[in-house]
Amino acid sequence: MPEQASIPLKLKDLSQKPDLLAGGHRMCAGCVAPTAVRQILLAAEHPVVAANATGCLEVSTSIYPYTAWRIPWIHSAFENAAATIAGVESMYNSLQRQGKIPKDKRIDFIAFAGDGGTYDIGLQALSGALERGHRFLYVCYDNGAYMNTGIQRSSSTPIGAHTTTSPAGKKIPGKQQFRKDLTKIVVAHNIPYAAQASPCNWRDLMQKTRNALNCGGPAFLNVMAPCHRGWRTKIEIGVELARLSVTSCYWPLYEVVNGVLRLTGASKTLADLKKKAAAGDEAARTKYQQQKRPLEEWLKPQGRFAHLFKPANESILKLLVDRVERDWNRLVELDGKPL
Repeated sequence: MPEQASIPLKLKDLSQKPDLLAGGHRMCAGCVAPTAVRQILLAAEHPVVAANATGCLEVSTSIYPYTAWRIPWIHSAFENAAATIAGVESMYNSLQRQGKIPKDKRIDFIAFAGDGGTYDIGLQALSGALERGHRFLYVCYDNGAYMNTGIQRSSSTPIGAHTTTSPAGKKIPGKQQFRKDLTKIVVAHNIPYAAQASPCNWRDLMQKTRNALNCGGPAFLNVMAPCHRGWRTKIEIGVELARLSVTSCYWPLYEVVNGVLRLTGASKTLADLKKKAAAGDEAARTKYQQQKRPLEEWLKPQGRFAHLFKPANESILKLLVDRVERDWNRLVELDGKPL
């Protein structure tokens, strides 16, 4: 299929493109999810059709009779955004075969859902669509709980986090299980493209969007999306928290292209410094210690983790810190290698 000329990923050029998610929607002030969505849609180089699972993004951008979406957009139930967008992609292929859509008319297909609608309720539909090989991009905006329905824990919620269904108190110190690593589960489907990204690094997120849309098959983006309501933080620090999630290595930036893992952005810089430090480079060791932030810097601004800094819960904090460090070390080992 003929490719259209790419618009360079430069702010000056991107500023000339229309915003496909209009302002004036009802997402909370300070929410990072619409920032991520705007970046993803700006990165798209072809017309887009989107499906959106029930969740914060859906209910707040489509309050009847208004919509913030400037693209063809379908509201799906909580569990079936992947099935919906797979059906749209199948219809597009059928119409092209019938000659009702020109062969050179490319349309891209994107599904958006939160972690509740992806890690949990929508996992079956997502897995099936990935296995069948539909050409679409599935975007999970991960805020770590069911924020839209009352801040209940999801399988993305970190261990120790306070939510309304895992309340920190006398009985339990917050959520008692480690979070599910969904990106690894998706990679295990052997799809052409999967990645983790963060809107704190717009160029990295937008380049990964283009990589995903141009991979020729199913693709997945897991995007960090801090939620000040659920995380109990100040409204204005969402993007900074997204940045800390990366530099503390809680949310490493990486992509897996045809089975080969590659760290990107700040995570790649940290990994290279760590490797040089392990080889005896003291200057690299100093830089690594300066640039890699302690996980506590990401945790402390979040009220959902306040109880972890009390003596009685030090063991839970240590479990979380140790798991993040273990997973980070493993990613550094895998950087540049086939999985």
